[in-house]
Amino acid sequence: MALNDKDRRIFTPVGRSSYKWKNEYKHRTAVERVNSRIDTSFGFEKHYIRGFRKMRCRMGLALVVMLAMALGRIKANRAEEMRSLVKKAA
Repeated sequence: MALNDKDRRIFTPVGRSSYKWKNEYKHRTAVERVNSRIDTSFGFEKHYIRGFRKMRCRMGLALVVMLAMALGRIKANRAEEMRSLVKKAA
């Protein structure tokens, strides 16, 4: 059986007991938070978009909006609110 024929979910290129695995796995939770925000906050969980080009355009716009909001908050010296989509109540 060739290396490409093995299940990549079981036989990973990086050993699961290594420090590199632990470091990479930490980033997985951040990616899952972004995916969740895209699904719920930007309405992609229940969408009616048809076509790869339309979906790619909409996803690109959603990611640009997320980055622009974070950059705007950093420039406004409110870096602690960088990850928030809503304004805090006074």
